[in-house]
Amino acid sequence: MKQAKVYMYSDWAGVLIEDEEGYHFQYEQAYLHKKNAEPISLTLPLSHETYHCNVLFSFFDGLIPEGWLLDIAEKNWKFDIRDRMGILLVTCQDCIGAVSIEPIA
Repeated sequence: MKQAKVYMYSDWAGVLIEDEEGYHFQYEQAYLHKKNAEPISLTLPLSHETYHCNVLFSFFDGLIPEGWLLDIAEKNWKFDIRDRMGILLVTCQDCIGAVSIEPIA
């Protein structure tokens, strides 16, 4: 099982998990109660419910670098190109934009 903290700006917004059943994303309760809370994506609106998907949510998959940048990351970090969650954990700790990903050990 792989897990990641998802941050919106510097606020811990939720947790993304990959397990044998697929992918799960849930917002942190403290984040949902913030006055300025906003969804990390239009496809993942603020909710107390857990989101489930068989494949990596398209929003998170879209954070992964592509093309020559992905090639450079693959050569430097030696990850399996088919492991989308693994790539997300390695390459998206400092993304362009408001969302960042931090692996949970």
